[in-house]
Amino acid sequence: MKLSRFSPVLLSFSLCASFASAEILVGIAAPLSGAALPTGEQVEFGALKAIDDLNAAGGVLGEQIVVTSVDDACNREQAAVAAGQLVAEGVSFVVGHACSSGSIAGGPIYAEEEIVMISPASTNPLVTDSGLGNVFRVIGRDDDQGAIAGDFLAERFKDDNIAILHDQSAYGQGLAEITKNRLNANGVTETLFQTYEPELVGYDELVDTLVQSEIDVIYVGGYQADAGIIIRQAKGELPNITLISGDALASEDFPIIAGDAGLGAYFTFGPDARETPAAEAVVAAFRDDEGFEPSGYTLYSYAAVQAWAQAVEKAGTTEGADVARALLEQEFDTVLGTISFDSKGDVVGLTSFIWNKITEDGYEPAE
Repeated sequence: MKLSRFSPVLLSFSLCASFASAEILVGIAAPLSGAALPTGEQVEFGALKAIDDLNAAGGVLGEQIVVTSVDDACNREQAAVAAGQLVAEGVSFVVGHACSSGSIAGGPIYAEEEIVMISPASTNPLVTDSGLGNVFRVIGRDDDQGAIAGDFLAERFKDDNIAILHDQSAYGQGLAEITKNRLNANGVTETLFQTYEPELVGYDELVDTLVQSEIDVIYVGGYQADAGIIIRQAKGELPNITLISGDALASEDFPIIAGDAGLGAYFTFGPDARETPAAEAVVAAFRDDEGFEPSGYTLYSYAAVQAWAQAVEKAGTTEGADVARALLEQEFDTVLGTISFDSKGDVVGLTSFIWNKITEDGYEPAE
C-alpha cells in the first residue's frame, strides 16, 4: 500500500475489502482536518508505514493488521467521539492521540475497554499522570520542556521584554504556564502573559499589544499554524523580535506559513530522529518509495507501532492488559533507538528535548 495525502480514504476502501478476513484492527487517532492537519499527517503516515512494514514481514502473531483512522480535529470533544468510534469498531490498539487534549479525552475511554494507547506527540503531564495503566507515550513531557524553555529565557533574555502567549489548549496553556513558572523561579518576570484565539487568519490586536509593550521575545504555547501567522505579522512591526516555542514547530508547515519571518526561531524537540542509525532504512523508504519527508512526529508514530507489536509478541496476545504489562516490563528496539516505559507510561531511553532552530532547509539542532 503506497501512502498518500489521501490515505484516510484509501484506508476506508481497504477496510471494506479486507476487514472480514482480518483479525487485528489498529486505530489511528489524529487531527486529520484543521490547523493541526500537518501534525496529524505525520502521525498517520508514520503509523501506516510501520504497519505496512509489519504486514510485509508476516504481521503480528502471524496475523495481518488492518487500520482505521479517525479525525479528532485536535479537539477534546471530537476526540472523545473519535475514541468512542474506535472502541465501537473493536480496535486492539490505538496510535494517538496527537494533541494532548485528545489524549486526555481518549485515554479513559480506551481504559474502560483495556485498549492500549501510545501517543507519539502528546506532551502534557496529565496524559500519563492520570494513572490509567493503558496509556503510554514515546515523547517527552511538558514539565521537562517548559523547564528547559524557562531556563533558556532567563539565561538569554533576562534583560529583554518577554511575552508568553498561549492558545488555551491543554498543550499550549500547560506548556506556557510551566515555562512562566520556571522563568519566574529564575528571578525573571515576563512583561506579558496573554491568551489568543487559535486558528484566526490574522492577529492584528495581539500584535498591537506586542508593539505597545515593546516586546523583544515571544514564547508561544500553541500550534505551528498560529505561531507562523503571529511571527509573520509581528516581524512587520518589530523586525528584531525573536520567536521561541515548543515541539509543535517541528513541522514543514511552519516555515511555509511564517516565511522568512520564521527563520531563526527556536523550539524544543527531540534530536532529529531521521539521523538515528536505526531509522536509516525507514527514512530512505519514506523518501524514495512514498515521496514523504518523515520529519516531526512521523518516526515517533512508527516507533509507537513497533513498541506495541513487540509487546504483543512478548505477551503472546493482543489482549490490552497483557500488552500493557509487557510494555511496562520490557525494552523495545525502535527507529528512535532502544526504549522502555516507566510505571506511568512515560518513555525511557530517549533525550526528550533539545533546542532546534528554523532554517531555510527546515530545522536543525541549535548551537
